[in-house]
Amino acid sequence: MELKRLEVGSFENNCYILTCSRTREGMIIDPAADPEKILEAVKGARVKYILITHGHMDHIGALEEVQEGTGAPVGIHQEDARALRRKPDFFLEDGQNLTAGSLSVQVLHTPGHSPGAVCFLAGKVLFSGDTIFPNGPGNTAIPGADYQEILRSIHAKIFVLPDDTIIYPGHGLETTVAREKATAFYPLSEKPHGRT
Repeated sequence: MELKRLEVGSFENNCYILTCSRTREGMIIDPAADPEKILEAVKGARVKYILITHGHMDHIGALEEVQEGTGAPVGIHQEDARALRRKPDFFLEDGQNLTAGSLSVQVLHTPGHSPGAVCFLAGKVLFSGDTIFPNGPGNTAIPGADYQEILRSIHAKIFVLPDDTIIYPGHGLETTVAREKATAFYPLSEKPHGRT
């Protein structure tokens, strides 16, 4: 798997591009902003899917331009689909597997930051959107978010993964499952705290 991380937009979002080195088929995760930059980065590849971790505007700002430029179908969880201006091409479901060439990505429904938040697992690499960051869960001080729910999602879907799984979040640098399990930010009884 070839992996590109693009930092885009004023919120310093991460847009990820996954490409099969053999077939040149690929996927885009969270076309957040700067569509020209994203389209330039996928030149030479055939984008099979555009995948959305959740429907917040800072993660979908370049969606329409990138879809027009690639012709790729868009997938988002049904609970967040109303955030899109256009109806998505398909809904993401927990446990679903999507392939592009030799790439295989599994959808993990991880509500809490938003009702339809998902992560994408590709082997020992997890693209977590705003569900988990280095040193803490995503922000739940926003409408539609739930602190206890995001903690339940992290414990049930992420902390069960191998410790050496690399977590690539929606903003900032990567971390690992082991590193996050070793922090004190994930007790299920803790009161809410802010996180972007």
